[in-house]
Amino acid sequence: MKFKQITHRLNTLEASVESLQERRFWLQCQRQYTFQPIYKIDGHLMAIELLTVVTHPDEPEIRIPPDRYFMSVSSRTKLMVIEEQLTLLAQWESIFLGYKILASVNVDGPTLMAMKQHQPILTLINKMPWVRFELVEHITQPQAVTLAGMQEFGPLWLDDFGTGVANFSALSEMHYDYIKVARDLFIMLRTTDEGRNLFTMLLQLMNRYCKGVIVEGVETEDEWRDVQSSPAYAAQGYFLSRPIPFEQLENVLIRLS
Repeated sequence: MKFKQITHRLNTLEASVESLQERRFWLQCQRQYTFQPIYKIDGHLMAIELLTVVTHPDEPEIRIPPDRYFMSVSSRTKLMVIEEQLTLLAQWESIFLGYKILASVNVDGPTLMAMKQHQPILTLINKMPWVRFELVEHITQPQAVTLAGMQEFGPLWLDDFGTGVANFSALSEMHYDYIKVARDLFIMLRTTDEGRNLFTMLLQLMNRYCKGVIVEGVETEDEWRDVQSSPAYAAQGYFLSRPIPFEQLENVLIRLS
């Protein structure tokens, strides 16, 4: 009996050490920021999406998937990152205001709600009417509660529609300014004539729920032409532009025609 108790304690201690090492790993990670332009189908710049590049000092050449990073860090760290991102965007305010373009920032549902209690973030948001938050995880709450809790964050975007998390139930529960269609859905539907027709009808339906649809992951000229001939409002992807350092922000304003 005593042997089992000692074994249990050793296992618990080992698990605690592993947990501590993992927590230390994520705390040591470093962040850099780039952006990807979002272009209207007429070629004019609509917005930029802020992207997070995550690395660890032990292997700085290896990029850690941002989704994995944000799933592993604490709520407090997520709030710190949002404040860090907004502070960076504020440095480019003259460009966003002068050229009337938007900047989108990814955030999950719980973090968005936690921002209500973080005054430094609220202060920044009030000074940055050109910032939009992209919900990467739909909040499953009653409509009235959700809408009441979101008003102070301005118009919201829905990210990755068609991935299984963001679906039509999200559209019926809450009004979004713009909805972003995931590349996987776009590519799947454009493989057949029937799928292309369905894609057109899908976007027409989605346009009833928002100001416009943004297609993600456009990687070829043919894909871009398909988006331009569809009911989409805008698109982003490697064909239009790869991620760019913020120092080159003003260059993209005259890049696509």
